[in-house]
Amino acid sequence: MPDDRSTSRPTVMAVWLIIAGAVGWWAAFQLTLEKLHVLANPETNASCDFSVLVQCTANLTSPQGSVFGFPNPIIGLTAWMAPVVVGFALLAGARFARWFWWLFELGLTLALVFVVWLIAQSIFALGTLCPWCMATWAVTIPTFYVVTLHLLRSGILPASASVRRGAASLMKWVPLITFVSYAVIAAIAQIRLDALTNIFGGLFG
Repeated sequence: MPDDRSTSRPTVMAVWLIIAGAVGWWAAFQLTLEKLHVLANPETNASCDFSVLVQCTANLTSPQGSVFGFPNPIIGLTAWMAPVVVGFALLAGARFARWFWWLFELGLTLALVFVVWLIAQSIFALGTLCPWCMATWAVTIPTFYVVTLHLLRSGILPASASVRRGAASLMKWVPLITFVSYAVIAAIAQIRLDALTNIFGGLFG
């Protein structure tokens, strides 16, 4: 059975969902504009192209940029509204059914899997770091952690008492866990792309 945390208002999580959703939506919106710009002006580069390494054009024009037959940012324009709506609803006192949270968790899990795949494609296949894509990565990862741990600690996701206690304890460590996740991605990018040399060499070389 859910404990008291499942019936109390998760205010911090609600605020984070609003912030993450807004950042993710804005990144998707900017990528959509860049995609339209590239389509209208094929001979020009996107405004977020800063170097061979840090750019949007290669990602937007690649097969990985339209996995489902249309530009990936369109997914973000629709999907990132969900955390915003859920966040405001929680602040307003809404209580969602268990099946709703399961679907929400499923959506976040699929989003994380998609983001991990896109990170791997950017680093290992395309050899680029897209600024707006990285903004999306940056909010997807902690959002998955926060919501998953909340659902585990509250008993909305089936778990033993020890798992619920562990999830509750881990919640305060989400910033550190997120930082470690970022550090792992940065380390892989550095090893694979020599990111620091390419970024700072392009700025000061």
